[in-house]
Amino acid sequence: MKPVKIGVLGVSKHYSLRIHIPVMKSPMIELTALGSRSLERSTKAAAELGFEKAYGSYEEVLADPDVEMVYIPLPNDVHAEWIKKCADAGKAVLCEKPVTMNAEEAADAFAYAESRGVLAMEAFMYRFHPQWVRAKELIDIGEIGEVQTIHTIFSYKLEDRTNIRNRMETGGGGLYDIGCYAISTARFLMGREPEKVIATISRDPVDGTDTLTSAILDFGGTRTIFTVGTRMAARQKVSVYGSGGNLTVVRPFNAYPDVPMTLVVDSGDGPREIKCGPVDQYALMFEAFAKALRDGAPAPTLPSDAIANMKVIDAAFRSEKSGGWESV
Repeated sequence: MKPVKIGVLGVSKHYSLRIHIPVMKSPMIELTALGSRSLERSTKAAAELGFEKAYGSYEEVLADPDVEMVYIPLPNDVHAEWIKKCADAGKAVLCEKPVTMNAEEAADAFAYAESRGVLAMEAFMYRFHPQWVRAKELIDIGEIGEVQTIHTIFSYKLEDRTNIRNRMETGGGGLYDIGCYAISTARFLMGREPEKVIATISRDPVDGTDTLTSAILDFGGTRTIFTVGTRMAARQKVSVYGSGGNLTVVRPFNAYPDVPMTLVVDSGDGPREIKCGPVDQYALMFEAFAKALRDGAPAPTLPSDAIANMKVIDAAFRSEKSGGWESV
């Protein structure tokens, strides 16, 4: 397959820390253009990271005729705007999660991209890791019986108030940043959408972002529970409890690329550990998207999935205000 030429909007720490090395090594991706609002900054970063070109604006990346695909790691509040601008430029777009600020924005942005014949996808990298593929397989074949509940914890400690994740105006807060994973994984494993949601949210008294959020998703007979926090010690785990056993994804989200990840499964005869990998989930996601683009195929994770996830987030925020259950 001919490599897909990629442009990146913004000099992103997330990109350089987690994505750059696997993408740089991939034979399916070619680093073509890096854009920043500062030409000096993009020039320096492009030289360090090995991009062919550096631009002093995002618009110039989109105007580059060589760029075929754009990755958006920008703040959440501008995702919808730049998805549409990528579509106007005819560039396929892989956008960081959460894809927009609400479900209405998501539906509008994806419809806009589709109307211009542009492939667009939300970047939930965990979906491509074999530990999640295997977890879903085991649940679907009834390895742990009928799922009764899923418990998810995901947290980190971030006290820097200048960070975009601690700023309301950029779409910061725990529910947007990591609660989206807890919601997405529950929906993925259940294979259907929750009917209603109830949430309780604690907010920072200064910046207003949610720092501790807990929610119950009612799937009709099955309830999933999660807590996410941005002022807690770092922790992550997903545990699935069924009528015939249980399954735990030990490191569900920030999977290390250089060691196997572990599923712990107990279906009544004692626990066993299943090793998956090592793989780089970011490489797998970018390559799957690039292949879909080359093949003229649908996005590996469909826009409808991203919109459905945003609907649950919207319902959780409504529940914060109402104090009760909210329909999805």
